[in-house]
Amino acid sequence: MAESDTHVLLDGNQLIAKSLARFGVDRMFGVVGIPVTSLANRAVSLGVRFLAFHNEQSAGYAASAYGYLTGRPGVLLTVSGPGCVHGLAGLSNAMANGWPMVMISGSCDQTDFGRGDFQELDQIAAVKPFSKFAVKAKDINEIPECVLQALAHAGSARPGGCYLDFPSDVLHQTISDSEAEGLLASAAERFRKLSEEVVFNVQNSQIEEAASLLRHAERPLIVFGKGAAFARAESALTKLVETTGIPFLPTPMGKGLLPDTHDLAATAARSLAIGKCDVALVVGARLNWLLHFGEPPKWSKDVKFILVDVCQEEIELRKPHLGLVGDAKLVLEKLNKQIKDDPFCLGRSHPWVEAISRKAKENVLKMEAQLAKQVVPFNFLTPMKIIRDAILGLGSPAPILVSEGANTMDVGRAVLVQTEPRTRLDAGTWGTMGVGLGYCIAAAVASPDRLVVAVEGDSGFGFSAMEVETLVRYQLPVVVIVFNNGGVYGGDRRSTDEINGPYKDDPAPTSFVPNAAYHTLIEAFGGKGYLAGTPEELKSALAESFAARKPAVINVIIDPYAGSESGRLQHKN
Repeated sequence: MAESDTHVLLDGNQLIAKSLARFGVDRMFGVVGIPVTSLANRAVSLGVRFLAFHNEQSAGYAASAYGYLTGRPGVLLTVSGPGCVHGLAGLSNAMANGWPMVMISGSCDQTDFGRGDFQELDQIAAVKPFSKFAVKAKDINEIPECVLQALAHAGSARPGGCYLDFPSDVLHQTISDSEAEGLLASAAERFRKLSEEVVFNVQNSQIEEAASLLRHAERPLIVFGKGAAFARAESALTKLVETTGIPFLPTPMGKGLLPDTHDLAATAARSLAIGKCDVALVVGARLNWLLHFGEPPKWSKDVKFILVDVCQEEIELRKPHLGLVGDAKLVLEKLNKQIKDDPFCLGRSHPWVEAISRKAKENVLKMEAQLAKQVVPFNFLTPMKIIRDAILGLGSPAPILVSEGANTMDVGRAVLVQTEPRTRLDAGTWGTMGVGLGYCIAAAVASPDRLVVAVEGDSGFGFSAMEVETLVRYQLPVVVIVFNNGGVYGGDRRSTDEINGPYKDDPAPTSFVPNAAYHTLIEAFGGKGYLAGTPEELKSALAESFAARKPAVINVIIDPYAGSESGRLQHKN
């Protein structure tokens, strides 16, 4: 029996599938075709769930978000040439956000490269600007090591996108089962050792300095982002905030690490918090455009930043007062231990805490007064409040919220409430539009116990709308709510002097078909569609779709003149 096993031959597709399964990959997203269809089938036969999409762009966004939500590299499979190029959207999104992802593409036969082969492309060169590591397996014997390296690089230091290239001739090469097992066992041992390595370079003296800066600050602030969420730092953050009494400010995807409803939440007093703080502990968030680069006039010119990041280069770029290179959770645990040995707490009567609390309450009351007005035809606030209340009514586990769009995302960020970690996915660091349906599918697969609720502008929805068929095909518990205001920002916003020229009678560049029946799209595939133009219709649709936990699209008709051009980034347009 043993002798016959040595003569069982595996091809490259089987060895890739075995390598992925051996190294812990349990989900793949992608679009199959020449030359990777067999690879997908082989992976499924080994227990890897394959989610088949209509477009590699959406599949790539799904893989990137899956990496963020699970902490393990999300895997995208594409065909060669154009499929690889389409997949670059997801790969670059993973790099921009610091999420672990591996894109696998087939490529043309090595002997035919340079001769105009089918879908020929130098894919290693194409992916280089958008990935932290890229490798081509030039022989079947290299497959396990290549898979190991890509997965390991994707999750190490600052996570990001990596690329694996498998030429069609390598996919068709064969190797004996015993030889394959030897290669797999050797690579698996190296993978185990690499997985045990921890990023933690912070010295005790640096932790002591950080604690001292917070202790002696008059107006300290804790800022955290999706890097802290990825590190599963919520318990350590909660302990730090509640032990020290320091107010906190999450970035959009950091929301939920501590509940938005927490007494020390400074989100509703953001301008005051960042404008007046004298020491800011920034954990897993980059001082980029989302945080105004940490510069005046939004921040005080005298603020001292304590920056916690897994990447030394990020620390060197930002030049904070104190940089702590390490995993957010481990650094915070060490900081908590230091503070425990010499405790301090601002207390609720501290002038800084009182000022933040007072301003936050003022702004919340102003917002609630606006939300209390029922405006029909809908503005953005009236349906957003109804959605907020419906989501909060579900309790725990809270749904995962997916949000994209200009006005829709901006208003949703202010109105919708996050109470649990990693329950908000949005356009992220790169401000990427088109992520919506891919993120929904990733969330439903990564967290099957949670409902997924997408709140999308009609423009954002349009990027990936065909993937509603994917929702129905896999019967995923996703409810997509489309804010339909007839176009980008709200249809035709041109001034009279802009309506000129031979094509002045064409629809405006920002315009879509008015009152488009988006809800009927999902009905074509057997899902449930709802049309909502009044509070009663929206409440009914939400109640029914949330209870059903089946694929649904709710088409919410919004006044095309509600909202503003470019949302809160009007100054950049």
